[in-house]
Amino acid sequence: MTILTETKDGPLVLTPEQVEEIGKTLDELRARIVADLGDRDREYIYSIIKAQRGLEIAGRGLMYLGFLPPFWLAGVAALGVSKILDNMEIGHNVMHGQYDWMREPDLNSREFEWDTVCPADQWRHSHNYMHHTYTNIHGMDRDIGYGILRIDEGQKWNPYYLGNPLYAFLLMVFFEWGVMLHDAEAENIVQGKRKWSDLKPLVKGWWRKAGKQSLKDYVIFPALTGPLFVSTLLGNAAANIVRNVWAYSIIFCGHFPSGVQTFTEDETAEETRGEWYVRQMLGSANIDGGKLFHIMSGNLSHQIEHHLFPDVPANRYPEMAPEVRALCEKYGLPYNSGPLRKQLGDVWLKIFKLSLPDRFVKGSPSPGVIVMRQRKATEVGV
Repeated sequence: MTILTETKDGPLVLTPEQVEEIGKTLDELRARIVADLGDRDREYIYSIIKAQRGLEIAGRGLMYLGFLPPFWLAGVAALGVSKILDNMEIGHNVMHGQYDWMREPDLNSREFEWDTVCPADQWRHSHNYMHHTYTNIHGMDRDIGYGILRIDEGQKWNPYYLGNPLYAFLLMVFFEWGVMLHDAEAENIVQGKRKWSDLKPLVKGWWRKAGKQSLKDYVIFPALTGPLFVSTLLGNAAANIVRNVWAYSIIFCGHFPSGVQTFTEDETAEETRGEWYVRQMLGSANIDGGKLFHIMSGNLSHQIEHHLFPDVPANRYPEMAPEVRALCEKYGLPYNSGPLRKQLGDVWLKIFKLSLPDRFVKGSPSPGVIVMRQRKATEVGV
C-alpha cells in the first residue's frame, strides 16, 4: 500500500516501508507507556471514582431540598457530572480494559457495569469490537450514523434523511437509549436483513439493565424523598439528559467533524498493522481543552490517541498526543484537532447539509489522502 498526501508542493508519497515505520513507532510508544503504568495511574482512577461517588451523594442529598430551585439545580448539576464521570472517564475506559492490569475486581473490564441503560456486554460488542476494529469502514462500522443518521457523503441519500436534524436532536437527548438499541441494527430489520427473533437475547439484557436503571432513577430515589417525588423524578431525568447531551457532543466531535475520513471494505482489506494505525489517525478528531475538560470528556477529547491505543489508560493520552502529532507532521498526515465550538459546529453543519439531496449540496473537497494498492488505486474518504 502507498499513501499519498496532497501538500502545497504536490503529492507526498508514503511508501509501504514508511507506513510500517509509523506502525513501529506507535507500537514503541504504546509499549513505553504500558511499561510505565503504576501508582500514579492507580491513584488517578481511584481519585476519579471518589469524586464521582461524592458528587452522586451530594446530588441525591440536594434533591431533599428540591422544593428550593437553587438546590434543585445544584442537585441536577452534581448528579449530571457524576453520571458523566461514571460513563466516560470510568465506565468507558474501564470496559476497554485500561485498568485490567491492576487486577481489581471492581475495575475488571469483563465484569464492570455502568450507570446507564445499555448492558455492558452489548456495548463491549458494538463498541469495543465492531467500532474499534472497523473504525469508519462503510458497511462494517455502524457508528457511522448509528443506523439512523446520514453523517457521511458516502451514505446514499434518500427522502428519509430529510429528518436528519430531528433524528440527531432526539439521539442527543436520549443518547443512552440510542446506545442501548444500537446492537439491534434497526435499519437491517427494516430492510429485511435481520429477523425480529434475533433480538431475543438483546431484549432480555435490555429488560434487565434498563429496568433496573429506570427503577432506580424514576421510582426508588424519588420515593425516598416522599412529597418531593415529582421534583426528584424530574431532577433525575434532567441529570440523565445533561449526561446524554454531553456524551453525544463529545463522541460526535471525535468522529464526524470536517476532515475525518471514511473508508470502504476494499480499501481496508488485508490491512497491515501500520495501515490500521494510519486509518485510525485519518478517521478521528481531537478537541482542544484544559485538564478538567479532558477529564469530563473521559479523555475522548483525545479521540485520535484513543483509537490508536484503546486499552491504554486514557489519563495518559495527553502525554502521548504530542508524539502522535509530531509523527503525523513528520509524514504529512493530518492531525485533526480544534476547539469544541468548531468541532461541534462542523458536526451540526454536516448533519443539516447531508439531510438534503446531493444536487442541493456542494460536495466536500477531497481530504487529500489517497491509498494506492499495488493492484488498483482507490481514493480514501471520497
